[in-house]
Parts: sequence; C-alpha cells; structure tokens
Amino acid sequence: MTEKRSRIQFLVRGDEGDGYRVREVASTVAYLQNRPQRVAEEQWELAPLATRARGPRMYVLKNRVRERYVQLNERERFLWERMDGRTSLQELGTAYVLEFGAFDFELIPGLIAKLRQAELLTMRPASRLREVLAKNRTNPAARAAEAALRALERLNVASHGAHDRFVTAYRYGAFVLFTPWAVLVLAVLTVLGARGAVVLWHEGDRISAGLAQNPFVAIVLVKIFFWLTVISHQIVHALALVHYGRRVREFGFAFLHGFVPTFYADVTDIFLGSRRARIVTAVSGPLVHLFLAALYCWVASLVGPGLLQGFMAASAMLQIQSLFVSLYPFCFMEMDGYHLMVDLLGTPMLSHESVHFVHRRLFRRLRERRGFSRREWGYLAYYFLSLISVVAFVLGTIWVIVHAVVG
Repeated sequence: MTEKRSRIQFLVRGDEGDGYRVREVASTVAYLQNRPQRVAEEQWELAPLATRARGPRMYVLKNRVRERYVQLNERERFLWERMDGRTSLQELGTAYVLEFGAFDFELIPGLIAKLRQAELLTMRPASRLREVLAKNRTNPAARAAEAALRALERLNVASHGAHDRFVTAYRYGAFVLFTPWAVLVLAVLTVLGARGAVVLWHEGDRISAGLAQNPFVAIVLVKIFFWLTVISHQIVHALALVHYGRRVREFGFAFLHGFVPTFYADVTDIFLGSRRARIVTAVSGPLVHLFLAALYCWVASLVGPGLLQGFMAASAMLQIQSLFVSLYPFCFMEMDGYHLMVDLLGTPMLSHESVHFVHRRLFRRLRERRGFSRREWGYLAYYFLSLISVVAFVLGTIWVIVHAVVG
C-alpha cells in the first residue's frame, strides 16, 4: 500500500481469484471506511508459537490453501480476529485504542500488507451498493455505475498541511472556544434561543409568509449557510485536536462511500489522547449546531416579519435537526453521538455486532430458549431502538410531506 498526497493505492484480489488489480482511494476518510475480509475459516489456521524464550506471546497464522505462514504478535492477532468483512478500518482503530490504550498508525497498514502477501485477506468496499456493483461487473449498467461512483470518489480536495493553519488559528483566538467563558456564552445564548423559539412558535403564519415572499432566495440562502455550518463543524473538530496537542492529519472535501458529499477532518490522532480529549472532540462539532440554532432563534424573534425572519427561523430548524442527528446514537448511522456512546461503553463495533447478532443468532437462541448475556441485551437494545428510530423518522417525514402537500 502506498500513499501519495491525497491518493491511496492498494491491490485488490478478484472475487474469482483472477489475479489482482490496483484500486485507488481518493482520501484517508474514504480509505478508512473499507472493510478487511479474512479468507474462509477452513482456509486458515492460527496457533501459538511454541518457544522457551521469554517475551511477548507470538502466533503463527497459516494459509492452508497456499501453504504460506505469517507470524503475528498479540496485538496483530487482536486485529486479525476482527477482520470479518463487517468492521471498517476506522472501527478497527477505535477497538485497538480502547483495548490497548495506544495507537500505532503503521500497525494496521503493515498488517494488511503482510496478510495480503500471504493471500489471507481481501478488502471489501465501504458500502453495500459498491459491493453489489463489484459483484456484477459483467453487467454494463453495473460497470458504468461503479465507474461513476469511483470518479466521484476521486473528486477529493484535501490538505495534508492544514494542521499548521489550525495551529495558527488556535493561537490567534480560536483557543477561546475551549475555555469556561465559551461554555458560559453558549449557556446564555441557549436560554435566549429557547425563549426566541417560544415566540416564533406562536408566529408560524408570519414566518411562512416571510419565506413565501421570495422562496427561491430563501432556499438558496438556507443551503449556503448550512454548508458553511458543515465546514464549521469539521473546523471545530480539528481545533479540538490542536487544543489537546494532537495533529490534524488531513482536512478536505470528499464524496463519502462514493456519492455522499461531505467535508471532513481526519481526527484519528485523537486516539493518542485521553478519553476526555476524545469526548470533547466528538462533542465540539455538534455544539456548533446548538450555538447557531440558538443564535438564529434569538435573532429571528427580534426582527420583524419578512424574508430575514423566515430565513433565520428555517435555518434554526435545520440546525436543531443537525444537532439531533449528530448526537443521537440509535439510528445505525455512526455519527458523533454514536462514537461518543461506544467510547463511553467500550464497545467500538456495537452497530455491526448488533446487526450480526440479531440477523444470525437471535432466532436460534430463541428456539433454544437460552438466556441472553449482558452484552447481548445491549445488542438487542441498540438494534431495536435504532430500528424504531428509523421507522419513526421515515413515517414522520412522510407525514410532514403529506400535510404540506394537502395544506
């Protein structure tokens, strides 16, 4: 695996063993979403390395088909056991930190290279859509769709030297964001915003009329300000790294999973920090939405009816939704709230393990009338809370659309 500026290239073995091809991933954030898949269990064997020498325990991993051997230490064995095709590289890194309390950025890429050389590992695409397309390359439409997604993935604008700029911004004033004064200002503004929201709640007709004066301009302004908010969200994440003495490895714009446009900050260096540092880094981005929602509500309650009030009210609603989505952990989406929860619980692969347990083991356990362990009850709680949340969100969205059309 080699890295050149904003590109990462690695070898991918064909699904039918027809040699290797070079796959290029446009950025670190895209690469981290890929999922290592070890070969079938009957094709490998793992055994402790018998030795009289004192020292860390070592293991021998054998490829039974190719008769190739790889030596693993305890930490590499920990990673190998989690390379099941469902766990992304990012989740592997999180699990490693929570288990060993440290992180080595060269360990996982080095292990992947070693396992591939022994033909013990393949890389699965980040999304199910990409996986389906990859398995149907004989179909011209599937090939075209995969090529289009790959082209979008390459549309990446990344800066590997952004850290120094964030350090400068932090030194010349951004450090204030991480002081008690900032917490006090946010608390006061939240109270003012809540009072403003109550006022606006009783003026819904006037706000709608203000937006109706020029709906096109209102929609454009809301979209522009929302994207500026997305950038601000990631900037504050990056500044939190600087605050705790960690390094921003990359900052830029990319198409996540090949088609979801997003700005991103590579905050993996925070794994070398304390748990407090990880929590503050996760929370700092969503708090941008709380700050702006409160500010918009407060200002909208002070200005008179018109486009400005309607724009402020609509933007406030969008910020509140963004805050909720960012911090709500039960929706199968691994947002800031999810990462915060798994860090506190010490279960970095909760989403994948919950889905695997419910889909593969739950009904067998019910048939056998066996009880559940504490961890399995956690899997059930996460899965069904997420399922209920997603269904409620879909039904709520349909209700809003129907009433908007009827109204």
